Amino acid sequence: MELPLVVGVDGSDAGLAAVDWAVDEAARHGLPLRLVYASLWERYEGAVPSTGVARPSEQMMADDIVATAAERARRRKPEVKVSAEVIPEEASKALLHEGHRASALVVGSRGRGEIKGLLLGSVGPAVAARAQCPVIVVRGDKAGLEGTHNRIVLGAGESTTGGEAVRFAFREAEARRCTLEAVRAWRSPAYQLVGRPRPAPEPTRGHEERASAHLDALLKEAAADHPGVRLRLSTVEGSARRVLLHRSAAADLVVVGARRQSGHFGLDLGRVGHTLLHHADCPVAIVPEPT
Repeated sequence: MELPLVVGVDGSDAGLAAVDWAVDEAARHGLPLRLVYASLWERYEGAVPSTGVARPSEQMMADDIVATAAERARRRKPEVKVSAEVIPEEASKALLHEGHRASALVVGSRGRGEIKGLLLGSVGPAVAARAQCPVIVVRGDKAGLEGTHNRIVLGAGESTTGGEAVRFAFREAEARRCTLEAVRAWRSPAYQLVGRPRPAPEPTRGHEERASAHLDALLKEAAADHPGVRLRLSTVEGSARRVLLHRSAAADLVVVGARRQSGHFGLDLGRVGHTLLHHADCPVAIVPEPT
């Protein structure tokens, strides 16, 4: 049985954009879609009243939100099986629990009532940093949200943060029939130090060649498993977060890996992941790597 694609809904515009993106994604992969609204209305308004007594306003709002989102998803992609549930739990905790039986989690870039620019309050980062499955934060401009660039960008990190992200990116590119651009950013250590002269051409070429060799090794197995995917390799001098942020402006999805932190419950998103989650011009997928 295929695990569902789970999307968190809250009635906000960003949440509805996440629903649209998620139902399209579910259709591409032939997955069921599960809509979840997490609400602590029971804690603040008391237990569920008996039959015949008016329901608490927060419960009615929650029911309306999931019903509206479900109807929106069914109208957009009638072929996708859609289910919806209101969970009396704190949002991030509920989504993390759902992630144990999901193919991926999808959240919007801002929640209901949040100041523009903030990422779902604390929900988005908490879910992206702790989920056991891939998390996609739906954000960006209209072109990126609608997938008109026909390109996915993979941030190729170290081998410890690359395997699952690579496989995820190849599956996405295959399902979308689009180009996959794998990007490896590199920097010359001498060039990073203030007051140091630019390195000689030969050492610089050495760093670029090592970056290229790393890409080849990281992608070899997945490329063989997905021979139909159009693959483009890019090695770019500069900061990885700046390079990927720039490339996100012409992408439909940016994919990066995150490794489990030693001795801690959670993932090491790093500066690259945090930057993309807050500023990318297209949806961002954070893919956990096994220890």
